[in-house]
Amino acid sequence: MKLKQHIEYYWIRFTASREADMDRGEVSATTVVMAAALITLAIAVGATITSKVSSKANSLDLG
Repeated sequence: MKLKQHIEYYWIRFTASREADMDRGEVSATTVVMAAALITLAIAVGATITSKVSSKANSLDLG
């Protein structure tokens, strides 16, 4: 499967799980795992961007 298909599949699962949780008033394991995965992805993207910006900033000659 392609990455886009994986993302769509997991987004559908996450959305369905969240809707079911709202009906019952509880949080399922699927929702917790998906939220953790999204948080991990956000941290990884943030770290990558920070690294690239810092590298670019350090390579500038200001003198």
